[in-house]
Amino acid sequence: MRKKRKLKYKNVLILVIVIIAIIFLSKNILTKSHEENITADVINNYVGKKIDTLENLANNSDVEINKKYQYSNKYLKDEIMSIKYKDNNIDVIVSKGKPDDKYYQELKVNELGKVPIMMYHGIIDTEENAYTGGNVDKNGYNRTVKAFKEDLEFYYQNNYRMIRLIDYVNGKIDVKEGMSPIILTFDDGDKNNFNVLGKNSDGTLQIDPNCAVGILEEFKQKHKDMNVTATFFVMNGIFNQSTYNKEILEWLVNHGYDIGNHTTTHPDFTTISTAKTQEVVGKMYQKLDELIKGKYVNIVALPFGTQYKKDHANYQYILKGNYDGYDYETVAALRVGWEPESSPFSKDFDREFLKRCRAYDNNGKEFDITMVFKNLEKNRYISDGDINTIVIRSSDASKVNASLDNVITYKESD
Repeated sequence: MRKKRKLKYKNVLILVIVIIAIIFLSKNILTKSHEENITADVINNYVGKKIDTLENLANNSDVEINKKYQYSNKYLKDEIMSIKYKDNNIDVIVSKGKPDDKYYQELKVNELGKVPIMMYHGIIDTEENAYTGGNVDKNGYNRTVKAFKEDLEFYYQNNYRMIRLIDYVNGKIDVKEGMSPIILTFDDGDKNNFNVLGKNSDGTLQIDPNCAVGILEEFKQKHKDMNVTATFFVMNGIFNQSTYNKEILEWLVNHGYDIGNHTTTHPDFTTISTAKTQEVVGKMYQKLDELIKGKYVNIVALPFGTQYKKDHANYQYILKGNYDGYDYETVAALRVGWEPESSPFSKDFDREFLKRCRAYDNNGKEFDITMVFKNLEKNRYISDGDINTIVIRSSDASKVNASLDNVITYKESD
């Protein structure tokens, strides 16, 4: 009898343990299932819905919602604009509704303002410098490493944020509200733009930290909110490192940079024939096709800034032509220039003939960096933070491209 009673107690104990285990496992399975459902629902269904609908869903779970509010011309007040889900955390951007005049006034939004396209050539690792400021040569086309680093920090501290040149050309300016776009370009494909020291143990390129890209990559790590990018205009020698040229080009396009056309031989377009014009432009496009087909931008940086007028006989062949049976087409061309360019939304914008600002020092004269950015304060492009709208001052309404239909005007403060 005592043996049977012990066996009965043992069986009851086992049964209790099994029941507890089932309850525990069921709870975990249900919780996991619930979390997965939340994830799926959040991604697929909740953008555009009111924030309280998501909060109700998450009330009985261990999911945490982190909210950030922004103005929006697309979403109504308290509607969810975007969602990110990770590790039981939901990061949500919620609409504050449409911005009003006061909001635009406080930010000084001006999406018809000027945009600086900065022109660099070589970045020279030297401390010996006989010229003004960071200029390595008499005309200031080449900068010291120290000066280039200071340039980048100056742009950042003055609320300029980098964008791709091709995005500017296409009217896609995506910078945070209150910030201004800036574009970096490099001509000639100098080795000091992207200097390869060898390869790392994992086979990746070892980049000289004092070349242009090395400095830009260091800056990218320091300022996570800066979309670090630039367009490099190369010639026949690419970056003058035949062993690595193809890998350099691929590395650049895979890391957010762009490659453009600076012709094969850097001619003065005012001194060559139309046939030669098509050769130096078309042959360079052809070479880029061989190395990174479909991954470069169809933009030409004009050597010496020539031609100086669009009505020159050669100009049409920079934009479109044929070399040895190879057809090419250019969407934009860059001059040497001296001052910032028009907003891509201005009726004065001409992407086929864009001015650039020479990045050099000249004691605040002749459109050096100091003068350019001082002048910009009078009329710089300042973003509303919404890539889908063009916000301008009501007094500038006559200056906007009439074909645009997403323009918002606001009254300036008294």
